[in-house]
Amino acid sequence: MVLIPSPLQSYTGRAEVEADGGTIDEVLRDLDRRHPGLRFRIVDEQDRMRPHVRFFVDGEQVFDLGQRLEPGQSVQIVQALSGG
Repeated sequence: MVLIPSPLQSYTGRAEVEADGGTIDEVLRDLDRRHPGLRFRIVDEQDRMRPHVRFFVDGEQVFDLGQRLEPGQSVQIVQALSGG
């Protein structure tokens, strides 16, 4: 299960979606296959996490798109808000 932040739910239509993959990157690619355009909002042109996006796996923050995932782990994408 992947938890999607509110600003990105226009791509998925809901807060919780399913995606397959053995790493964060593979999950993002599967999400983009199912919900086109979503990955670009999370990862830039150089395949780096955008500065305002954070990933958590089972509640622990991860910093590497290559982070391995075990079956059944949940991924949460958090998007920081900015402005004044």
